[in-house]
Amino acid sequence: MTEHTIQIAGRPIGPDHPPYVIAEISANHNGSYEMALKIMEAAKEAGADAVKIQTYTADTITLDCDDDAFRIKGGLWDGRTLHDLYQEAHMPWEWHAPLFEHARALGITLFSSPFDPSAVDLLDSLGAPAYKIASFEAVDTPLIRYAASKGKPMIISTGMADAEEIGDAIAAARAGGCEQLAILHCVSGYPAPARDYNLRTIPDMIARFGLVTGLSDHTLDNTTAVASVALGVSVIEKHFTLDRSAGGPDDSFSLEPRDLAELCRSSRTAWEALGKVDYGCKSSEQGNIQLRRSLYFVKPLRKGDVIAADAVRSVRPGYGMAPKHLDLVVGKRVSADVSYGTPVTPDVLS
Repeated sequence: MTEHTIQIAGRPIGPDHPPYVIAEISANHNGSYEMALKIMEAAKEAGADAVKIQTYTADTITLDCDDDAFRIKGGLWDGRTLHDLYQEAHMPWEWHAPLFEHARALGITLFSSPFDPSAVDLLDSLGAPAYKIASFEAVDTPLIRYAASKGKPMIISTGMADAEEIGDAIAAARAGGCEQLAILHCVSGYPAPARDYNLRTIPDMIARFGLVTGLSDHTLDNTTAVASVALGVSVIEKHFTLDRSAGGPDDSFSLEPRDLAELCRSSRTAWEALGKVDYGCKSSEQGNIQLRRSLYFVKPLRKGDVIAADAVRSVRPGYGMAPKHLDLVVGKRVSADVSYGTPVTPDVLS
């Protein structure tokens, strides 16, 4: 593998492979273990490569504090305290083991975002094949170093992080021992407008940091994600739910099953369309190459006649000489009788 390729659960991820599509369950289980199972099954059916969850409790991610600083202002969760929101949204830790077991039975990769060292330890004990660092934790370099110490591939989202902070997060991962690392361009708005994504940042990230690079997409449709494939992303992460109107904390900006299936198809088609630099005739064109224009006689001529300009035209099909040779043909003599509709070929010129 080069520094531009990593592997998660045996699946190579990088520019030479189709985009790795991650369905983020987040809080869309809405407190139901059965719902979490159904979302995972729907992600598999839609063609996602992986399902991602989040591993925290309200007490490991924030404080149970009603001070103004701990209360959300604006947006989807306006007025709620952080502790109250995360208490509702968290994935119960006792679900983790059976969820990993169910993922193995389904044949889909499951990994998680840990939000503190105890979450890293839990995931390590369950054999999680990778760790994802969320954008809000990208500045928590001690957490990144600790997750990296487990020796698994890591993905770091970069929402809100500037270039220096991204560099710090990468350095922390490397210092912790992470050898397989990817970063995701991200806008931490929920939802985020497409105009905020500035996708031209992606090629710069690839050149600047030299890592497998992807997109964590919080827009409401697939346009931004599919467009990013042309700019070099190798990973696409989208929030996923069974029903966008179900009322959960993240449902309203998540993809539904048919949308996820379309993302999987379209992103892989976009990747296939990138191909390589190739100016040659393509396999699908072979049957049509003779339908191109070429030179044909449009008047009957006798052997030895001079070919006048009005005796030859560029028409379809392509069995004659290329039209670029017209000036060389006019003024030549024919070496044999020709009839209307005869292709102009070198053997009839003298």
